[in-house]
Amino acid sequence: MNEENKDLNEEMVNESIHPESQSDQSEDAAATAQSESEEVVLLTEKYKRLYADFENFRRQSAKAKTELLSVASKDVLVKLLPVLDDFERAMKANENVEDPTTLKQGFELIYSILKRNLESEGLKAFESTGEPFDTEFHDAVTKFPAPDESLKNKVIDTLEKGYTLNDRVIRFAKVVVGE
Repeated sequence: MNEENKDLNEEMVNESIHPESQSDQSEDAAATAQSESEEVVLLTEKYKRLYADFENFRRQSAKAKTELLSVASKDVLVKLLPVLDDFERAMKANENVEDPTTLKQGFELIYSILKRNLESEGLKAFESTGEPFDTEFHDAVTKFPAPDESLKNKVIDTLEKGYTLNDRVIRFAKVVVGE
């Protein structure tokens, strides 16, 4: 307790001897507090500007994505219009045709045009029958007893083809798997 009293007495003596040091300290504290509050205001403004910029960027990105998708769809649809026209012409021409070979050739021609247009957009069908079952590409509709051991865990039959778009699966092949 004596030491605490001694420290307090020394402090009081120092303050009475050097009163300007106390006012300097309070001025320094006031200046520091003011500079800190100015810094807080500047940082708050900077944060608000950054947040506003981010929100604007987010809105612009969403708008650009929507526009890109609509334009991409437009390009694909424009490529499909000739196929639609070919089907309409085929239906009119087939009203009086009695030869099934001509009908078959017409449909094969239209199919090849459609397939070529879709492949030019990056669409590819992939083969599944006889391949090992892979959940990355196949959707097993059912399992069926394999006719022989070599077909276990392999695709026995493809019910619906699978497709990739630019090497990404967009539709899994629906398959029957041997067990």
